[in-house]
Amino acid sequence: MESRTIPNTGEKTPAEIATGENRAAETEAVEETAGEAAKIDIDFSKGLAGFLATRNISIAFTSYQTGRLYLIGHGKDGKLALHEALYPQAMGVTGDSNRLYLGTLTQLVRLENVLASNQLANEVHDKVYVPRNMQTLGNIDFHEVGICENGVVVFVNTKYSCLCEPSLTHSFRPIWKPDFISKLAPEDRCHLNGLAMVDGRPKYVTAVCKSDVIDGWRDRRHDSGVVIDVETDEIVAEGLSMPHSPRWHDGRLWLLNSGTGELGWIDMEKKSFVPFAFCPGFTRGLALHKQHAIIGLSKPRHGRFEGLALDERLKEKDADAWCGLQCLSLSSGDVIQWLRFDGAITELFDVCVLPGVKNALTLGPQSNEVRDFITIENPP
Repeated sequence: MESRTIPNTGEKTPAEIATGENRAAETEAVEETAGEAAKIDIDFSKGLAGFLATRNISIAFTSYQTGRLYLIGHGKDGKLALHEALYPQAMGVTGDSNRLYLGTLTQLVRLENVLASNQLANEVHDKVYVPRNMQTLGNIDFHEVGICENGVVVFVNTKYSCLCEPSLTHSFRPIWKPDFISKLAPEDRCHLNGLAMVDGRPKYVTAVCKSDVIDGWRDRRHDSGVVIDVETDEIVAEGLSMPHSPRWHDGRLWLLNSGTGELGWIDMEKKSFVPFAFCPGFTRGLALHKQHAIIGLSKPRHGRFEGLALDERLKEKDADAWCGLQCLSLSSGDVIQWLRFDGAITELFDVCVLPGVKNALTLGPQSNEVRDFITIENPP
């Protein structure tokens, strides 16, 4: 479903979705234009485009299952704008109005916005993110990514159970590992997965367990999850079920207890997880913006995500698991806005908010458009 919109050609974007009663018809048009063999249905709350427009934000999120980076913004005439680009096993994503970093199957990708503040592409897109650097790391099972205060990228290397920085000559440079991991080995021992940045430095990580043997985390998904302070090696919370996506926001460490489908926060004094809200799905991918949490939801995957407390919670509520996004109020826990996928896509991974971005476009590295999309810095 990669967008066929070509910057600066005047061609109409196919991925602008009307709100309200015309929603289904516009969604079908997107699918036909994209030319996907597998059908994907998109539905969303009537106020989602207005919610983004009022706050002047867009949302970036990823699906490693479909290998895509998605951008959702607010187009003209009250429409929701959805664009996507193909990246194999798209995982962690972070960025702002000028730059995105994305982890994929074998690469760390840097995407730059090539438009000036007074430029528009196709008269509607205020940002065009183009991949300008694709550093090959190898298949390290890249998970989340953060940007340090000095601009250095740090990322979770799940296969080797450590935090890393890019290296000029090697696949990666390890900067930290949990003290219960005895050696760096390509064995995904504890399923280190999430990263919280605080004041421009890596501060907290999540792991499914404290196992120090190959693939040990798979037998400890139910209640062995931990949150670790990177600076002190202290375990600040344990007894969690597949925790993901730790985020520091307004003086509190929030995270997703994915195996129970809950958003919550860590009571640092009691070293415990405090549930705040339940979401109907395997929660993974969290962005916090002012008084709202935007959460990624996935359907339970056979063998990996099944058999957890989430299954019983869904049965109790007579509900099916979602794949999509839900935006919750951090004061009430109520769902304010939402977007839902059905069909070929069942899993998302990461979510980030892009402040000051209205309607962004991105070009995939293998797309037809990127081959002929040439920009020149400060031409004479």
